[in-house]
Amino acid sequence: MALINMIVAQAATQGAQDATVSTALSVWDLTLKGGWLMIPLALLLLVSIYIFFERLFATSRVTKADANFLQSIKNLIQNGKIDEAKQLCLATNTPYARMIEKGVSRIGRPMNDVLVAIENVGNMEVAKMEKGFNWLATTAAGAPMIGFLGTVTGMVQAFYALASAGQNSNVSILASGIYEALVTTVAGLVVGILALFAYNYLTSRVNKIMNRLEGNTMEFMDLLNEPVKPAQTAKQ
Repeated sequence: MALINMIVAQAATQGAQDATVSTALSVWDLTLKGGWLMIPLALLLLVSIYIFFERLFATSRVTKADANFLQSIKNLIQNGKIDEAKQLCLATNTPYARMIEKGVSRIGRPMNDVLVAIENVGNMEVAKMEKGFNWLATTAAGAPMIGFLGTVTGMVQAFYALASAGQNSNVSILASGIYEALVTTVAGLVVGILALFAYNYLTSRVNKIMNRLEGNTMEFMDLLNEPVKPAQTAKQ
């Protein structure tokens, strides 16, 4: 009798384990059950990941500018070597160098004209650094909406299947349709949250770069207000 009870208990335990394994779903299984709306969500995620890393590397190159660049420009301008200063800017080829090159080319004009020219180039450089940001912002707002759309359409299909079952309808029919419909909501929220964090992080990096460019611009404007060395000017 004890042997029979042991066998029954083991069978019950094994059956419970099998039931747990069979009811468990992997992330891939849930993704497949999300329907065709998972395709645009996947595309939004892939493009957002590409934009994030591409912009991350691009802004990293900007932050690695030569610390001695401004001092070199200062020495060349004070020595009256304007053309060499322009060549140094062109050779450096960074957003800040392009801004300074525009300012150097305007030397001799009113200071306000020089500042406006530098600011215009700076605005264009910032626009280049923010390329793709609109996509991230749109994904952050649109992906959850696509997820909700999938949930609504899935709920409609679930209730239609329940009504079509007639007298054979049961809770399992409705429950299976509901959890499949909610998959798109989860996916949309995940994609939207990732895009939002990526957008805010990149925006903060660009803002820091803008503050640095503004500070360097003010240093350059102060440099133009410094008198040129008389002796070296005469020598040139």
